[in-house]
Amino acid sequence: MTYCVGMLVRDGLIALADTRTNAGVDHVSSVTKLHVWEQPGERVLMLMTAGNLAITQSVVSLLDEGGAMDDGTTLMNVPTMFEAARLVGAAVREVHRRDAEALGKQGVDFVASFLLGGQIAGRRLRLFMIYTAGNFIEATPETPYLQIGETKYGKPIIDRVLTFETGLREALKCALLSMDSTLKSNISVGLPLDLAIYERDSLKLGLQRRITEDDGYFGGLRKKWTDGLAAAVANIPDPDWTW
Repeated sequence: MTYCVGMLVRDGLIALADTRTNAGVDHVSSVTKLHVWEQPGERVLMLMTAGNLAITQSVVSLLDEGGAMDDGTTLMNVPTMFEAARLVGAAVREVHRRDAEALGKQGVDFVASFLLGGQIAGRRLRLFMIYTAGNFIEATPETPYLQIGETKYGKPIIDRVLTFETGLREALKCALLSMDSTLKSNISVGLPLDLAIYERDSLKLGLQRRITEDDGYFGGLRKKWTDGLAAAVANIPDPDWTW
């Protein structure tokens, strides 16, 4: 399993993904699930993946090599983010056409989902979720985040804190806390984490970082959050019910 979250706020975009992949409890490894395409001054696109690793890697390869469309369209030459989302959907459908029947014969479900965010010069910053069927939805100011993978553990903190007006640094803390909640509750999601931050209209990647077990900031954030939650519970008055 995996957990990826994308946050689209007024000031920019945050993409955060874990790297754990496993085929049983005795075969656990790390693989990149956050992919970036960048041409400074012209476009920055980020794609996060969840689901069957063979499927998602095939989709990414098609996007790199121009195999999703007959005209050789890639994420580096699509004119809009909407067309980029359509391209990812086309790549998913192409992999399904090639592999779904064979996978089904082996008892393997065709499961994959993607988060695509970014900006192309002259266009607005956008964030999409692409489903297994190749269709997609878009983040909005009313719902400024999207998740894929093991989403339930990290959702409550986002719902309580994040709005479209949240600053990038506050949104980053919210994303990291959402990931920490998932790491705490689900063994199939694990470090290291891949992080990318993009400031709106900059047309260049602001930050790309791998967060490992010994990352001082993330370790401190996890401890402060745990201690803060314990203190908050302790400070709530006891119920006046009797038993």
